[in-house]
Amino acid sequence: MSDYPHMLKPLELGHTTLRNRVIMGSMHTNLEETKDWNRVAEFYAERARGGAALMVTGGIAPNHEGGVFPGAAGLYTDADIANHKIVTDRVHAAGGKIAMQILHAGRYAYGPDCVSASPVKSPISPFAPKELDEAGIEKQIADFATSAANAKKAGYDGVEVMGSEGYFINQFLVTHVNKRTDRWGGSYENRMRLPIEIMKRVRAAVGEDFIVIYRLSMIDLVPDGSTHEEVVQLAQEVEKAGADIINTGIGWHEARIPTIATSVPRAGFAWVTKKLMGKVGVPLITSNRINMPDVAETVLAEGCADLVSMARPFLADPHFVRKAEEGRAAEIAPCIACNQACLDHTFQGKISSCLVNPRACFETEILLEPAANPKKIGIVGAGPAGLSTAIACAERGHDVSVFDKAAEIGGQLNMAKQIPGKEEFHGFVDWFGTMAEKHGVTLELGREARAEDLEGFDEIIIATGVIPRDPGIPGQDMDHVISYVDLLRGKAEAGKRVAVVGAGGIGFDVSEFLVHEGESPTLDLEDWKEEWGVGDPAETPGGLAPEGPQPDAPARKVTLLQRKSERHGKRLGKTTGWIHRAALKMKDVEMIGGVNYEKIDESGLHVSFGEARENPTLIECDTIVLCAGQVSERSLADALEARGKKVHVIGGADVAAELDAKRAIDQGTRLAAAL
Repeated sequence: MSDYPHMLKPLELGHTTLRNRVIMGSMHTNLEETKDWNRVAEFYAERARGGAALMVTGGIAPNHEGGVFPGAAGLYTDADIANHKIVTDRVHAAGGKIAMQILHAGRYAYGPDCVSASPVKSPISPFAPKELDEAGIEKQIADFATSAANAKKAGYDGVEVMGSEGYFINQFLVTHVNKRTDRWGGSYENRMRLPIEIMKRVRAAVGEDFIVIYRLSMIDLVPDGSTHEEVVQLAQEVEKAGADIINTGIGWHEARIPTIATSVPRAGFAWVTKKLMGKVGVPLITSNRINMPDVAETVLAEGCADLVSMARPFLADPHFVRKAEEGRAAEIAPCIACNQACLDHTFQGKISSCLVNPRACFETEILLEPAANPKKIGIVGAGPAGLSTAIACAERGHDVSVFDKAAEIGGQLNMAKQIPGKEEFHGFVDWFGTMAEKHGVTLELGREARAEDLEGFDEIIIATGVIPRDPGIPGQDMDHVISYVDLLRGKAEAGKRVAVVGAGGIGFDVSEFLVHEGESPTLDLEDWKEEWGVGDPAETPGGLAPEGPQPDAPARKVTLLQRKSERHGKRLGKTTGWIHRAALKMKDVEMIGGVNYEKIDESGLHVSFGEARENPTLIECDTIVLCAGQVSERSLADALEARGKKVHVIGGADVAAELDAKRAIDQGTRLAAAL
């Protein structure tokens, strides 16, 4: 008997069967834009081999004006069809199925040619869209149908029509954007005319033996969004128009509520899909923050949906389903929903990847093949850099030993996992332990490696991480001044009024730690919804609670300070920085920039401002937490090099950066591939 009977149950669609209930959701990786179709094909084929029932590609534009940016991938010509066929042939050879997402960005298109229902500019784009006339709307509908027909010619098993997340179709559906007074605006029957016409035309273009998915925004999370009654009405009409499956979209890109970040509870929006169950006759897919087999199984067993969509978990581990089938769920590399290498890269125009798995989207570049000449490798440091290197080296057949003076593995991840909203890091550290054991890595914990301990190794890798930078503030040796390390490791406590020195990533994390007491809202869905102001779309259009966010009172009064005069959190993640700023603002954290740290005394922290050191100010506080950056810990590397030893220095020991596990793991994995 399977541990996941609901998740692994096949689904009969009439003209085809899906092998299980797990869809790999759409992700824009920027791979298609490389024009390296072998690379694109290998990315999807690897996930087909890993057991996904159906994969949905990143958004492919139906026309030039609908591309998310100028030059975005499309499917227009015979040459395009031939290139996409390289992908579909490879996926089918691997035993998988793949659908192409047709995505028209509408006013989200980052270019001057963008179009929409009305000329209402998006808050996340500098370009105001052109309002489409009747002929323009007809062109868009025809282009969707042509795109679907081309997808079938290219060998795809289906298409997904992107009708959610605030993109083009969504823009016609809601009065938030649609200000029209013709037959495409006004009443809901008029506003939903566009998706229905598109679906009818798409179905006619591809025939019956082809999967057509409609991705429907079930909770918009923007003012004047759709009501639940409208969602049900649209779903029923979309089914009549030819949808085989309806997928769940959550929130518009401009919504000020997190939807996929790590602080969102697991399966935090499955309840939205469940509200539609039984109202339509086609299978429903639910999505967002479903990242492990037990989460997927619970969602399906509780009747929230017929299938689950997981996107980023297939970046973290392409063999997610296969491992679940084989009873190896503990070996699934967990998606920690950090956004650092996936969404942040996408929105920076880079190739997406994964902090946990740097091989994601680099399958043809980072090859972990069996070593021709296995070596004895010594690694110092059991943080993310050292562990990622150790596991990849051992996987290749090398004999690996890891030394760390701490009694447990994980390094600075063990501090990160203490932050409310970062509970996923617990599973990440556990996964490192599972994989180290599986691949026979020798762990020498609780002992500080010396130069002589590393004699006899063919390769020595130093991954000793970072130590806190000394800010050199007069009075910092007083008892009420503590390091973030001691605070997060439970060796020191903070009073009720706290000044945090340094507003980088660690300063933000420490502030989050300080303003919470008791269970994190990430672990209680109702608490989280109340904190962020998520309501029921059956009661309020768009699903925004009428009373707005209702966070608990902060556990402490926190003042977050930085030397730079720029906006706090400017260098945080591109797609998550706003969440961290909003979370602290809701907890009344005072943010002060452009300060000079003058001195510390019994009354608190004395600061001044600007080069002239003006406006001396006392920040009254009981505790001062130092988060003033890090420096590389490379004393052992220096000692070895002084002895004439060749060493590889990676991670924080190489470049001190704030808990930058993304760079550390990527560096370690690439080194392992090269040894």
